[in-house]
Amino acid sequence: MSPIARSFVLALVAASLLASTAQARPSQSSMMMDDDPLLYRGAATAQRTMTQMKGLGADTIRVTVLWSVVADKARFTRAQIRKLKSQQARAAARLQTKRFRGSRPKTYPLINWDRYDDLVRIARAVGLRVFFNVTGPGPKWAHSKPPRSQRKLSGTYKPKPSLYRQFVKAVGRRFSGSYRDENQTRSVLPRVSFWSLWNEPNQAGWLAPQWDKVRGRRVLVSAMLYRKLYQHGYKGLTSSGHRLGTDKILLGETAPLGSRRKTTKSPSYPAVFLRELSCLRSNGSTKYSGAAAEARGCNRFGPKLRASGYAHHPYTKNVPTTRRPPRNGLTMANISKLGALLDKLSSKSGRKIPSRLPLWMTEFGYETNPPDPFNGVTLAQQALYSQLGEYLAFANPRIASQTQFLLRDVLPVAKRKPGTKPYWFTYQSGLYFSNGVPKPAAYAYLLPFLAFGGKTDPATGRRSFRFWGQLRFLPDGANAKAVIQGRPKGSAGGWTTIGSPITVSPRGYFQAAHVKPIAGAVEWRGAWLRPDGRIGAVSLPSTGTSR
Repeated sequence: MSPIARSFVLALVAASLLASTAQARPSQSSMMMDDDPLLYRGAATAQRTMTQMKGLGADTIRVTVLWSVVADKARFTRAQIRKLKSQQARAAARLQTKRFRGSRPKTYPLINWDRYDDLVRIARAVGLRVFFNVTGPGPKWAHSKPPRSQRKLSGTYKPKPSLYRQFVKAVGRRFSGSYRDENQTRSVLPRVSFWSLWNEPNQAGWLAPQWDKVRGRRVLVSAMLYRKLYQHGYKGLTSSGHRLGTDKILLGETAPLGSRRKTTKSPSYPAVFLRELSCLRSNGSTKYSGAAAEARGCNRFGPKLRASGYAHHPYTKNVPTTRRPPRNGLTMANISKLGALLDKLSSKSGRKIPSRLPLWMTEFGYETNPPDPFNGVTLAQQALYSQLGEYLAFANPRIASQTQFLLRDVLPVAKRKPGTKPYWFTYQSGLYFSNGVPKPAAYAYLLPFLAFGGKTDPATGRRSFRFWGQLRFLPDGANAKAVIQGRPKGSAGGWTTIGSPITVSPRGYFQAAHVKPIAGAVEWRGAWLRPDGRIGAVSLPSTGTSR
């Protein structure tokens, strides 16, 4: 293990944090998300990126299938056709519009599918599972026209559910496992069996308006909009051969925080959003009735929201074990409330949403300073906080995954003045800097490891500890053992193995309890016992060429 890993893979945390893990989920999935290099930098970059993700230990990639990208130039409005410069271009646009059918993949411009076709082929070759988040915003013609007062929200304003159903059906057909690519290899495309429908519907940047007046009442209309979008998207997906039981279909993808304001663009708290989605009042127990129900579409709820899991983005800007979010927020710090809330809403709404849904954390990460001088935590804090988030997810039996967002920092906005906030508008939550240099968090992702201080023996002065970690870098099911090593704090000497080697779970997780270590202050590391009996060193996979 490298010196950087020795310094930052360690974490000493209060013993009170270590909840009982008897019911923890040892098969938790390791997801990663980074759309830019996976989709928008060409197949070669996607290949290098997926190889690197796999080398770090990820088993699933979450990918955004953006409606506006796939449907680009699939259909033209009359106004768009008039603006085209040549008669030939206008004739081609009319022909494309005439042949377009939203549910038929081959009627979209084929080049728009290529990035996704490449991705699923490469993922299969590399050994990564693909998780498609099929979401808006959609093309202009797929949204209602907003009133003048809401023109700034036109990009996400009231997408049309019936057109979204057609789009989801087209995606489902293409990646059904029996669809033949028309313009590249002409081979059958791999099947995708993991889905979610829409992204962060409680944020106006993805779905608008959030709050609006309906029949004189201030209503969280985004919940009503999302209910319809999910129902239609689910129908489109199931009609294309993807069903619960054979596929995973996730509800939600909610953002963790919101605002107390109730404007058209104010983000809504996830707990509020879920209550409104379920047609329950603020107490979470009483159904809306009468005019209040009518204003929220509850009298026309339609089919119950079927799903195999609930997706959430539990971001928090601080240590996930101490800072509590606002009352209706749901971050990693209070993530245990999410399952209980969903179960209560299911029961009180008459199973409008399913009960006992597994929870999938589908985005999580910490921005760092450096490189962003205005936002983010230190590099050491990113490494520690990410590991604590991993542990909290592991310790919750409802949670099926934790997701790292991103692999690499996004380059600053070149058009903005260097050194300003607009220049650093992009995300800096990568495990690597944008130039490919690893952050300490990259080593922590490869082998997460936490040491929890316990009781001190008054006779010897020695303190017992409990340990948790994961040999994430090893293939699933590897016959491997972990070891705990310690040395006096501040020492440059060698490491001493404490206790016996520990058998790891099929996903590489290990735990050890009440180890009596060497006297004095100690620093710890988790390590790997190689088949030949030597302590294994871990190294980061190559980043490939820089951007």
